[in-house]
Amino acid sequence: MILAETRLNQIGLRYVIMVSCEPKGETMATLFQHAVWKALEKIPSGKVTSYAALARYLETRAVRAVGSAVGKNPNAPQVPCHRVVRGDGTIGNYSGGEGVATKIRLLSQEGVETSEGKIVDFDTVFWEFTP
Repeated sequence: MILAETRLNQIGLRYVIMVSCEPKGETMATLFQHAVWKALEKIPSGKVTSYAALARYLETRAVRAVGSAVGKNPNAPQVPCHRVVRGDGTIGNYSGGEGVATKIRLLSQEGVETSEGKIVDFDTVFWEFTP
């Protein structure tokens, strides 16, 4: 995404105008969404984290908003939203490809085992963000 920022001084007020150069029909992502997507890049292959852990890292209690941003990731699977699961180790949702089946396949390719909709050895493969 390319953003052009222009500062105007009109009647003593400063304005910031952001111009999106995204394809027609695309909505401009929020700064919060970009922060979530940037954090996703930190999760190593072969590990998973939770929506709550991601929210803690971003210093927010808005776990649902984090989940929403993860679900809107436009660069999956290169930006690995498939590595985010629920706090109890269940798979959760996945917006890409064939849904949850794709998420399970991607995790399996990275060596993360699942069984009956849950991560096997969740405590072992869980990754906590560090500041």
